[in-house]
Amino acid sequence: MTDIKSLNYDELVTYMAGLGEKKFRASQLYQWMHEKLADSFDECTNLSNALRQKLKETSEYVCLEPVRVQRSKLDGTEKYLFRLTDGNYVESVLMKYHHGNSVCISSQVGCRMGCRFCASTIGGLTRNLLPSEMLDQIYRIQTSIGERISNVVVMGTGEPLDNYDNLLRFIHILTEDGGIHISQRNLTVSTCGLVPRIYELAEEKLQMTLAVSLHAPNDEKRRELMPIANKYSIDELLAACHNYFDKTGRRITFEYSLVAGVNDSKENAQELAGRLKGLNCHVNLIPVNPVRERSFVRSTREAVENFKINLEKCGINVTIRREMGRDIDGACGQLRKRYMEKTESEK
Repeated sequence: MTDIKSLNYDELVTYMAGLGEKKFRASQLYQWMHEKLADSFDECTNLSNALRQKLKETSEYVCLEPVRVQRSKLDGTEKYLFRLTDGNYVESVLMKYHHGNSVCISSQVGCRMGCRFCASTIGGLTRNLLPSEMLDQIYRIQTSIGERISNVVVMGTGEPLDNYDNLLRFIHILTEDGGIHISQRNLTVSTCGLVPRIYELAEEKLQMTLAVSLHAPNDEKRRELMPIANKYSIDELLAACHNYFDKTGRRITFEYSLVAGVNDSKENAQELAGRLKGLNCHVNLIPVNPVRERSFVRSTREAVENFKINLEKCGINVTIRREMGRDIDGACGQLRKRYMEKTESEK
């Protein structure tokens, strides 16, 4: 069965021609899927019953099922748990800001990167998400709230660059004409640092923001937190980041989760600043989200502020990430894990 929502427009035209349909039918269907956000072929009312039946017989129409929505009493953040057609689950987060609605989506079911402070990786990787499954997290949330999504962050469960081909297809459908057409400049994609993929991505010359999870100022400390550091050194990673900026002109964002007594000292800040000197970048400091299965403790507010001040003294552009949804399993992977544990215990 063809995953029809993952086809780009030209592919959909070819597919519909194979069914004996004219090009304008492909345009109508593409609009239903990616602009009107229909949840099934049955909603595509300007397609004949015969064509809709033919489409049902030859293709799959991905539409995620929301099984739980948690809403923060602190800031209105909403966390969605979606069931996929194969019975797996993924999470997405809606964050409302004065400048618009932002959605953080998942790119994989689980994750194999093994970062020590992340709940997403507990249990490993189950599978990659299809472009349609990535898109539909955004589509279902936009439909649910009745408001436009203006910013998308691929920073939920999974390593996006570990699902590279599907990610690229997702980006093009999301940002090009014919769909909800979110600007590439309003798209952020995170990575824990898959160096060869960063070089590949640079060649695409997309105008999105690349967010690199750094979390340490040196290789020894980074290896304690992130297994990927055993494969690629910080020097190799930063060389890829310099290349990315040279090819795209887009400033790199470095994510830095602060863990008490591990990577939050004045010396750590000064060493990090030395590493980043000369690179057009922005550092996003993140007080680490406590995860029940991990022993890491978040840095104190004073330690976070001091770390920021020490970076700024060295000329580094830095902000402290505003915390969202702490009262609703805010960390990536927590809601999915809790739900699956509850489901298992009830069997």
